[in-house]
Amino acid sequence: MPLWRRKSFWLALSVSWLLLILLGVFPLRLAVPPGPLPGCSQGWPRWLDAAFLQSFSQSETLPKDAPQLSQAPRGSSCTWGACFDTSKCKGNALKIFAHSPAGTTTEAHRRILDSLEGSRYYALSPTEACLHLFLPSQDHTCGPLPPYWNGGRNHLVLSLYPAPCTRLGQAMVAEASPSLDIFRPGFDVALPYLPEAHPLQGGAPGQLQQHSPQPGATLLAVAEEKGRWRITDTHASTCPWGKHCEQDPGLHQTHPGETLPNATFCLIPGHRSAASSLLQALQVLTALRDMLPSKILSLRQQTQFLWTAYFSSVEKVIHTTLEIIQDRIWGTSAHPSLMWNSPPGALLALPTFSTSLKDFPFYHLQQGSSPESSFSALIWVGVSSEPLLKLIQVVAGSRYCAQILILWSSEKPPPDRWPETTVPLTVIEGRRKASDRFFPYGDISTNVILSLDAHSTLSTSEVDFAFVVWQSFPERMVGFLTQNHFWDEARGAWGYSTEMANEFSMVLTTAVFYHRYYHTLFTHSLPKALRTMADDTPTCVDILMNFLVATVTKLPPIKVPYGRQHQEAVPLAAEGPGPVPEPQPLAQDCFSRVAAGFGHMPLVSSRVRLEPVLFKDPVSVQRKKYRSLEKP
Repeated sequence: MPLWRRKSFWLALSVSWLLLILLGVFPLRLAVPPGPLPGCSQGWPRWLDAAFLQSFSQSETLPKDAPQLSQAPRGSSCTWGACFDTSKCKGNALKIFAHSPAGTTTEAHRRILDSLEGSRYYALSPTEACLHLFLPSQDHTCGPLPPYWNGGRNHLVLSLYPAPCTRLGQAMVAEASPSLDIFRPGFDVALPYLPEAHPLQGGAPGQLQQHSPQPGATLLAVAEEKGRWRITDTHASTCPWGKHCEQDPGLHQTHPGETLPNATFCLIPGHRSAASSLLQALQVLTALRDMLPSKILSLRQQTQFLWTAYFSSVEKVIHTTLEIIQDRIWGTSAHPSLMWNSPPGALLALPTFSTSLKDFPFYHLQQGSSPESSFSALIWVGVSSEPLLKLIQVVAGSRYCAQILILWSSEKPPPDRWPETTVPLTVIEGRRKASDRFFPYGDISTNVILSLDAHSTLSTSEVDFAFVVWQSFPERMVGFLTQNHFWDEARGAWGYSTEMANEFSMVLTTAVFYHRYYHTLFTHSLPKALRTMADDTPTCVDILMNFLVATVTKLPPIKVPYGRQHQEAVPLAAEGPGPVPEPQPLAQDCFSRVAAGFGHMPLVSSRVRLEPVLFKDPVSVQRKKYRSLEKP
């Protein structure tokens, strides 16, 4: 099939699907599990009158000249259950081993391999993997097959560009712009056609810069033959937005196909004759004209989310492909459609943590549920534990504290006796690494963590108020001491400052509330190179955790009051009490390297500090709930 026809097939398939999603006809589901969902008879809508719609509802009534997958040359009889052995995936975890491509490694190959190494999917040896990655050679042919080929079973042939391999057997194919005659739905994965300059990591955010449609903007552009666009309708100045106006449906003009037209909706219905007439017969234009601006804004925001979460970089496209395969391994329970269609997206909602929406910090609003009513205090002990006993008593005095865990990472042995508390106290032996404090320990019994350092100085009132604030913002970090990032023109790199100021974008993890899910993300989602850097440079651990949470939430942390009497007692790193110093060159270099590792700057600045009602108001202290917060 010629390349332009293959592109047309991909565009027609993807854009038509996207428009149906935006119009609310179908919810987005990137991973289609084999078989129907529980409680559903089939994956497609149940037609009300099958007698009149047999050609659409029953596959056996397809025209004789329709493309038949049985004619495809690449093991077309393959289905997920027949050609993939899930028993090789230990614990249902997808681990992939990348076989080096034959011949010279191309830029496309390098980008794919770079996106895999250090990820949670990567396996160091073929014996650890349940999926083997095979990259076509530079001339887009299959080339020599790897030693573990086994007829292609449990193999993935991946190409960012069309690669017409024919000796694929039982291997899955993830290919850009696949042709219809060889694509196997539910088994292969269709990739978008990426430009060569597409960024490897991070990627540019979406270009939604306005909160309402422009008056007079084109409403609908319909793709036609030979890459042209038909501007089917415009918003006339005499027709207010959101109001139905009788206009001539024949108004149109053509637009060259080199660039997408500036239209509110772009539709590629498939290159068939009378496509525009079909749209008019279906009254698509009437439905679009009557759509409220608020609805269009929500649709635009959704497209920005989909772009940012799954398509803005090569790494995200590759990881989305692997997450689709991971979903097939897990089955229908891995990622409910809400996870794919709601921020932060399926790549940041790991099924290894939970398959229940209520267990994650960012779905409470959609589910109408409330965050947990108690927290676990995790106190990290590094160099010295001198103020630790007092801190234990302060935290145990909180009405919301459920347990205290001491993460002992000091070379000195822990004490034989601990103070008696009203809550359970558990000692965990650490590995003397800075990243230990963000490991998902099984001893943590609540979804909320108060991360503390042995030298942290807080009052019980400060702990109580910060936790109450966190309950209103369960997806964010709520802390006391803050830092801010900035662009350093002299260095040509990102930097950060610890000066006390109104503006901030990070909170110190030596005294902060957050959801325990971020421990799972920190350990299993961050590239290994970044976690290693945090262990080598302890000041990096604060930076890394803040970057991670900001990537998930796209929001700043929350700042709460911190008593002036102990503002100088919480150190930047757990190395002893004293004032918070300005970042040293090594720490600034760490900040730049973390930003480079993420591929973009996720931190968001804020000037908001939440305070109790009547905080510092000239009224009787008896009327104030958190009185000790105002002590000098």
